[in-house]
Order: sequence, then structure tokens, then C-alpha cells
Amino acid sequence: MTFTSVCAANAVGEGDMGLFQVGRKSVLLVWPAGGELKAYRGRCPHADMPLTEASFDGTTVMCPHHQWGFDGRSGKCVTHIVRNVLHPYELRIEADEIQVDLGPVKPARALA
Repeated sequence: MTFTSVCAANAVGEGDMGLFQVGRKSVLLVWPAGGELKAYRGRCPHADMPLTEASFDGTTVMCPHHQWGFDGRSGKCVTHIVRNVLHPYELRIEADEIQVDLGPVKPARALA
């Protein structure tokens, strides 16, 4: 696993969320009320739209594009009977930073 720093550990509090850009990927950090901090891909799995204007009520992440809701604890869709889920990332807090594993690092393209 390769963890990448996303933000300071205090950037997202319980009941809040934040969307962060890490290189070319966006990371949605969600801390459900009474739950644990979670990291998801910052795009709606329904239409692959950015969750830039998404809202969070402490329980549900609401996509602004089509009003699909996703459970902040599991990432599962809660407003439609579908299998769409927010794509989770592994998360850790180290040295006062929130870090996520964004998957394999792609090698640099060779110069032509």
C-alpha cells in the first residue's frame, strides 16, 4: 500500500465532510456522527460526476446532480434500490495527517 497525505488530521470533524484534490484524484473525507472517519473517491458512482457541491447531514452524503444519497458509514446508496456505492479508500492518520491509499501508482509516461 502506498499512502498519500490528503490534509491535516483536524481538517474534518465529526459530522462533517471535506473534498480534497490529491494529484489528479479527488478524495471525499466523511466523518459520520458517532462513527469513524471514512475516505471515498470524490465522484458519484451513479453518473461519475464530481461531488464538489455534495451535502452531508452527518449521516448521508447527497449528490447534487441527481439527488442520490449515500450512507457515510458504508458508502451504499440509500435513496434508490441499486448496487451503486461510493468507492472506498484505505485511510490512516499518521503524524497529524490524514493519509489514503489511492491504489497503484502509475509509472511516468516515457518521452517520445
